[in-house]
Amino acid sequence: MRIDQILEDTRPCFSFEFFPPKTEDGEKNLRAALEELRKDKPAFVSVTYGAGGSTRDRTISIVKWIKQELGIEAMAHFTCVGATVDELRATLDEIRDSGIENVLALRGDPPQGQDEWVKTEGGLEYSTELIDLIGSGYDFAIGAACFPEVHIHAESAESDLCFAKKKQDAGASFLITQLFFDNELYFDFCERAREAGITVPIIPGIMPVTNFAQVKRMTEMCGASFPEQYEAELAARKDDPDAVADLGVAYATLQCADLLSRGAPGIHFYTLNRSPATRAILAALRAARPWDRAPSLV
Repeated sequence: MRIDQILEDTRPCFSFEFFPPKTEDGEKNLRAALEELRKDKPAFVSVTYGAGGSTRDRTISIVKWIKQELGIEAMAHFTCVGATVDELRATLDEIRDSGIENVLALRGDPPQGQDEWVKTEGGLEYSTELIDLIGSGYDFAIGAACFPEVHIHAESAESDLCFAKKKQDAGASFLITQLFFDNELYFDFCERAREAGITVPIIPGIMPVTNFAQVKRMTEMCGASFPEQYEAELAARKDDPDAVADLGVAYATLQCADLLSRGAPGIHFYTLNRSPATRAILAALRAARPWDRAPSLV
């Protein structure tokens, strides 16, 4: 089922993101985690695409398995890194022929060892071009990324928002945000997006902190920030992994409850391939049903 249709029919919409492991043991563990996740009936699961398309085959294989064998709706991440237009079309053909209906279109990060983005000869430079390529030749529901704290390479918040609007105009039917830890950043972004003419659903992307050092590195790379007091509390527990995870789950649960009570259309969980934390948060949310208090959708 197309995710744009799921978002019309199901509110709130809970989804999970995983990445393809690099080893057979890692893939075995991921498949076991997804088997467990099936019990929670997620709206969809997405699988990332490694830098330079380095996990392309594993991404497609796992997405096919999620869709065909687990019966969970799946979305393949798809980037334009390291591929010509013909190669991009060949991969899209493979995804389509596997029965996958959903693609998250991203420019992608530079390949490992390369600091700056360089367009592949015969390829594409921007995610908007990729969205246009997909929409002009394939019947996928197309998702795209957006950035409450502004993309690290954007000239300004205004230009970044303009680019998000171009993604919608090119054919994206929903947006998923980069991770954030301050909900006001999300609601401020949504307000500015609506004023700019962006009408598609904007799904907040949430990452429970279970490893402070790991998530700290990620935020420094992508330009996301921690609220000062939250970072201080995490830092005070950095030598106690269990305490960090307990705080991370508690904070993310409160964060998600606030988002849903104020009209967010759902939550997209960045799992880092660790489903117990996100499953616990989902269980608490379904027990408390904060969306029943939402005055309207953002």
